[in-house]
Amino acid sequence: MSELSAEDEVELQLLLKQLLRSVSDKISAAPSTECAEELLLHLEETDRNFHSYEFVRFLRQYVENSMGSVVDEDFKKLTRAEGQPAVGAGHDTIIHAVTRRTRDSVEYQQMMQSLKITMNVVVESLMNKFEEEQLRKEEMHRKMEPSQSNSRFTDNCSDSDSSFNQSYAFIRQEQLQVLAEKLDSSKPKEVRCEALHALCCAPPSDVLSCESWCVLRKNLCAALTEPDLSESVMQFFAKSFSSSPLNVTREIYTSLAKSVEISFQTHKLSFPSDVAAVDINSPEISRLLKQVRLLNDFQKEVTNFWIRHPEKYMEEIIESTFSLLSFHPERGSTETGKMLEPVHLLALLDIKATWFIKWMHGYYSRTSVLRLLERKYKSLVVGALQQCLLYSDSCEECTGETTDPQSEEQHDPGSLQRSFYSRKELEYSLFIHSLCILGKLLIYSDGRKLFPIRIQKHKDPVSLTDLIVILINITYRHPRSLHNAASHTDFMSPSCLVMEVLWALCERTECAAECLHQTPVIQTLLAPVIALLTGQQAELKSPAATLTLIADVLARIANTDGGLTLFLYENNLIVHNQRTSAAHVVAQFTLKLLEKSLPSLSESDVTPAFCGAFIFVCRQIYITCEGLQVLGTYGLHRALAAAWKKTSLLAERIPTAEDVQNRLVWEETLLDSLLNFAATPKGLLLLQQTGAINQCIRYMFSRFTKKLQVSRCEKFGYGVMVTQVAATAPGVAALQSSGFVQALVLELWSALECGGDDEDVRALRPRPTPIDHIDRICHKSFLSLVNLLSSQSVWELVGRQSLANKSEYTLRETPSSIPDLIDRLIAVNSDVKIHSLFLYEQSHTFGLRLLSVLCCCLDSFLLLESQYNICLMLLQSQRENVSNQDTTEGAIIIDSLSVERNHVLVRVSVVGGPSERRLPARRLQEGEHPYPWPMFLCFPPPPCYVLNPQDSHRNSQDCEISTFLASSGEAGNEESWLEICRKHYCRVMKTKANTLTGQGRFLDPSEPAFITHQHNELMD
Repeated sequence: MSELSAEDEVELQLLLKQLLRSVSDKISAAPSTECAEELLLHLEETDRNFHSYEFVRFLRQYVENSMGSVVDEDFKKLTRAEGQPAVGAGHDTIIHAVTRRTRDSVEYQQMMQSLKITMNVVVESLMNKFEEEQLRKEEMHRKMEPSQSNSRFTDNCSDSDSSFNQSYAFIRQEQLQVLAEKLDSSKPKEVRCEALHALCCAPPSDVLSCESWCVLRKNLCAALTEPDLSESVMQFFAKSFSSSPLNVTREIYTSLAKSVEISFQTHKLSFPSDVAAVDINSPEISRLLKQVRLLNDFQKEVTNFWIRHPEKYMEEIIESTFSLLSFHPERGSTETGKMLEPVHLLALLDIKATWFIKWMHGYYSRTSVLRLLERKYKSLVVGALQQCLLYSDSCEECTGETTDPQSEEQHDPGSLQRSFYSRKELEYSLFIHSLCILGKLLIYSDGRKLFPIRIQKHKDPVSLTDLIVILINITYRHPRSLHNAASHTDFMSPSCLVMEVLWALCERTECAAECLHQTPVIQTLLAPVIALLTGQQAELKSPAATLTLIADVLARIANTDGGLTLFLYENNLIVHNQRTSAAHVVAQFTLKLLEKSLPSLSESDVTPAFCGAFIFVCRQIYITCEGLQVLGTYGLHRALAAAWKKTSLLAERIPTAEDVQNRLVWEETLLDSLLNFAATPKGLLLLQQTGAINQCIRYMFSRFTKKLQVSRCEKFGYGVMVTQVAATAPGVAALQSSGFVQALVLELWSALECGGDDEDVRALRPRPTPIDHIDRICHKSFLSLVNLLSSQSVWELVGRQSLANKSEYTLRETPSSIPDLIDRLIAVNSDVKIHSLFLYEQSHTFGLRLLSVLCCCLDSFLLLESQYNICLMLLQSQRENVSNQDTTEGAIIIDSLSVERNHVLVRVSVVGGPSERRLPARRLQEGEHPYPWPMFLCFPPPPCYVLNPQDSHRNSQDCEISTFLASSGEAGNEESWLEICRKHYCRVMKTKANTLTGQGRFLDPSEPAFITHQHNELMD
């Protein structure tokens, strides 16, 4: 069978149509015609339902009927033949030979010719039917169009989803060429409209890859300016953006951007006056707004894929965008002379400049953006800066007015029902858009290099510092509301937006150093504070709200090293005709707030949130040693303790639930501030003197159990603070009474013996066998115990307390104190204790590691040895681990516990540093002798663990500090001798600490050279 009948043609037509419908989604997703063809060619490889399609089954049956007999005959010939050179011994070789012969046969050629002719007829018939169907749809559409013109395509022409749910069809190159001719501007409007409808129904990949695309693009851009055709063109562009590669969509984007620019240049839309407004539903504004919206949608989506294309495509898009936004129409003859610009509409659509933030996020695009801004489009940065200056000036003009200048600007700007935008609203949206762009530029060093910028009507260029000062002054005039902090208008308020910029700068060291750690900035931030301290009225619209925001910025600045240095040592502020530093000003103001002795502020202004903000600034200062030294004279700890006691006494007099909540928040703020004095040793002493240490530790324990961080500036837990508190007897007592120690022990036991809080996980799979000596889940608990157990805390927690040494331990019995932990994990000297542990080897190893750390402190070791005989206990365990249990002699069995015990025994019995003793390793090594370190069953330890002092002296001869001391008389004049000596000492301690053994040559303080250097230092 090589000929196909008419019935076969009809059946093939139906089956082909069915196949195309089945794979229509895959074809629609193809970016071009070539990709669609490639997909169909490899459909068998990518579609698991390929052999189930009726079209494929029909073709298989047709081939079987046409070539079956030929294949069978060739196969029989080859299998019977002997010694044929073309055929090998394997079955696969026979199959290949049969296939080659079949494809070369006359029957195969006739079959393929017949199939091609039939398929051409089938495909031609399908395309003709489709064209007839499309013509009928267009005719019906034209009949229905008058009745639906008022309700159709209101705003969906630029939606990304408008490009979906479209019928898919093939289109020939000849048809596209005809459509390109019909879209010519000289053709009647009805003809062009029909061509646009046909173009929107065609696959974008076919249109964009056709030979007539250049003519089509030109005619489409011309149609964009005509109101009757603009929406259809936008619909086609939106469809193309969502389904075409970047090398094609960039042409559409640049063409659309150029068309928008020409439209603004042609129409010269006037900027609204003080009494007028812009109607976005007017034909011209609506059309331009939709075009800018489509541009903005593409701007925000293109960052997801432009990195996969050549850089020139990305630069074309960026440059066309900057060219559009830098376009300024010539001034018209209106009253103001100001014209509406593309950036005004973009600011309305994307008020927070999301497109620019996305472009600046990745290094790939950020370099191009900054390079173009610096070389060619710096006017964009100038315009954004000028808009901030104009808004600041308008705030100053409105300062004396009784009405709120911001109320009109924030009249629900996000409402979808808005149709009119006033002059102030357009200027305000452009200000926010400009502020977000400038804030993103300031984050990067190349963006900061664009400053200083020269502005018209300004004598001096505007520097980074000037810009920050301008933004702070805007915050002074538009503070955030304290009562409606979650509202949309508050989120879009100038103060919140400026704070976001300042917070972003504070988080980066270089940005903060260049932008915020400057004397004019600190002076501007503290100007209202100084005014209130001197009894003057601060020129603020809402003092409490404004100063709360300012305190937040001050705290973030003081949290950095550079900012703290500026606060402590730069006397750049004048209070009562005396120069002082920012730290003193903040401390004085905080004391006045706590005492409520500021006459310029009403009692309602001095809220707990307001006071807590400035206490938090002081806290960033006094948590450091140098900061506490500067603020020590103010007695902040006494003032905070007095305020806390006063608040506690008023607890029973609070009438309402809201007042109770406010009191609890204020009390926690005071306790938290007092607790942070414990960050330094001297601060801990001051905290003890207040008598509130027990309450502070209980508060810390409550936050510890909730796994909360110390504060928003310190992204860590309370480990450092626990170490400081545990170094004193009152601190350890407070930790013990608060339940902190017991909770720490229980947490450790749960992680070590019970596997932590992963019961749900262990129900699905068993817990893996630990490989390391201290498993990952126990590592945090180990560090917490080490932070707790200083020499003083060991005495307070263990002193005069014996071990339980019970005759029986239940499996559910858990330790609750440090002696219990020593009894169960370290002093494991009986079979009862061994059998009470689920993971004996791991738990005992953990205890021995903890003992090794405790014994590093001589006081702790002596206490443990005198009370529990730790060394004898370890030696006895080693004796019980010998190979021959009948005698006490023999080789000690090498396992993880014996190796760990040997390490602890050497550590406690041989005193000295790394140049005086040799500690055995804790791990085995490969080779014939996995553990070369000798073990011992009695003291003293083997002599190999003690180093020869002469060897240490010989190894330390190359120490650079020794060389410096030997040539101390040759010190230069640029730096002091002691300073150079300190540098050498610090360098050696970091790199070769074991060379500083005391065996080398050190300069005697009585030597003339040392006296001479000290005398010169004092004279200087």
